Amino acid sequence: MSDDAEPAHRGWLLLIYRVPPEPTRLRSTVWRRIKSLGAIYLQNSVAALPASPAAERSLRKLRHEILDMTGTAVLLECAVLVGEPEVRSAFQAARNDEYEEIVDRCEDFLHQVQKEYDENHFTYAELEENEVDLVKLRNWFDRVRERDVFGADGRAGAEQALEKCEQSLEAYAARVFAEEAEGH
Repeated sequence: MSDDAEPAHRGWLLLIYRVPPEPTRLRSTVWRRIKSLGAIYLQNSVAALPASPAAERSLRKLRHEILDMTGTAVLLECAVLVGEPEVRSAFQAARNDEYEEIVDRCEDFLHQVQKEYDENHFTYAELEENEVDLVKLRNWFDRVRERDVFGADGRAGAEQALEKCEQSLEAYAARVFAEEAEGH
């Protein structure tokens, strides 16, 4: 299989919808769901995802939720006749933005661990809190990687940032264990 994942790509799913203008929370609920699925907007109220059984299930569920809001929605499976590079590029840019956000959060994580060193906080409670944060980062990365069907450039940087976080947490854990062994 080639690096560009072309053989696995089976077209696009398009969700075209309208939700009532009021209350505005309905519109933001739909927007958050579409963003969480990794879909891109081709224009207002037209979202696209690479076709897959999981994406179809998710968009069918969202369509049903929109109908429950007294909105309208249609889900289409299609091929891009003209403009595929632009659609793919927009999808890649969205994944790269997500990877960059993960890298930013990894930097925050590393600063937080450094703060524990600076304040001489070497407790199991702090270790557990940092472990929970790292698990959240890894889970987020896994969700983005799952929907990164074309292999966005930002993935390697996010993987490296997570590895740094892992190493930092391991070093911090060793210090917590050493402090405990010394009876501090």
